[in-house]
Amino acid sequence: MGESERGRPNVVCLASYFKGGDFIRECKRQGCRVVLLTRAKNAEEDWPRESIDELLTVPDDASVDLFVHTATQVARRVDVGQVVALEEYDVITAGLIREHLRLPGMNSAEARLFRDKLAMRVLAKESGMLVPEFAHVLNYDALRKFMSRVEPPWVLKPRSDVSAVGIKKLSEPEQVWRTIDALDAVPELSQQSSSYLLERFIPGQVFHVDALVDDGEVVFAGASRYGRPPMEVAHEGGAFLSYTVEHDSADETTLFELNRQVLKTLGLKRGAAHAEFIKGDADGRFYFLEVASRVGGAYIAETLEAASGVNLWREWARIELAAGDGSYRVSPSRRRAYSGIVLSLARQEFPDTSTYTEPEIIYRVRKQFHAGLVVRSPELARVKQLLEQFARRFAEDFIAVAPPLERPH
Repeated sequence: MGESERGRPNVVCLASYFKGGDFIRECKRQGCRVVLLTRAKNAEEDWPRESIDELLTVPDDASVDLFVHTATQVARRVDVGQVVALEEYDVITAGLIREHLRLPGMNSAEARLFRDKLAMRVLAKESGMLVPEFAHVLNYDALRKFMSRVEPPWVLKPRSDVSAVGIKKLSEPEQVWRTIDALDAVPELSQQSSSYLLERFIPGQVFHVDALVDDGEVVFAGASRYGRPPMEVAHEGGAFLSYTVEHDSADETTLFELNRQVLKTLGLKRGAAHAEFIKGDADGRFYFLEVASRVGGAYIAETLEAASGVNLWREWARIELAAGDGSYRVSPSRRRAYSGIVLSLARQEFPDTSTYTEPEIIYRVRKQFHAGLVVRSPELARVKQLLEQFARRFAEDFIAVAPPLERPH
């Protein structure tokens, strides 16, 4: 394995978007040589430059092949030991680089299971998990049968996008057929209708479990609930809310077990994971929605650290550097509190949250055109009270509404 002078692996980090600073810092702290490979638009972001030995950029429209080529050129100069994708859009690319350089970690086929919503649903269903009824947007007869058997509304989802990007809620067959026609008219073949699935819409509460995995076992997990489903926030606007699920509750126990099952089913050996589940309003049962082999976005890592004391980015770095040798142990500095986040787009370039003075506020989001606060309390009721209060105030002070993304920009 390629190692730095201090005997730690030389690490290439891929990040098509700005994130993962604590991962990079931890790698450097442990003596790694760190190369960051990102797109040109991110070059001036606030990366932890003191922890980066080499920052390389590719054009914003760079192909996967160019990422592989650039990493290969790094490997000509540096004995690369590991390649890590800090962002979901890069997990398959990282797998292709590992294959090309013959490095350890997930290959592209294994990584694809964590990007393809159709593939992960098929495997989850085969393992006995509840999933919303779904159909691949492929065979017309199969789609007709699905729509005659499954009551609308339905949700049309891209198989490989993140969050609520590209999702459409449809209520009648004609809408489905016209949407398929529109997708098949798109010039990019990878964005046409066969890259979508159609799924029964289940009204309910959406939860997420954020976890760390080492040697195929979940070594840490935190369960949270979204205040409103992410799709609703993306399409209707308003504040994004997430908060800790009550400790030792039946919901937490069930979510932890489902999370272990899906990660084992999809074969995650080590790393971070973000899984989402919905608890149906009609039957109170949990259904698997999707899972990613990454740290959750929208400041979920900061929110979980507030409650638990565990920093997912740093712990993930430590897991990667241990490389399955049995030496990894989760950092002992844990809390057992409750936390939550309120986050929204803002009208102001740099929103001022200084008038929010509640002592439970422990983190303020600093990002252009975003307002956000993370709170912590020993009482879940207090966290929920603060988030509801702040969401109302955000509507007056900050909130801006943008149309939902069809594709990331």
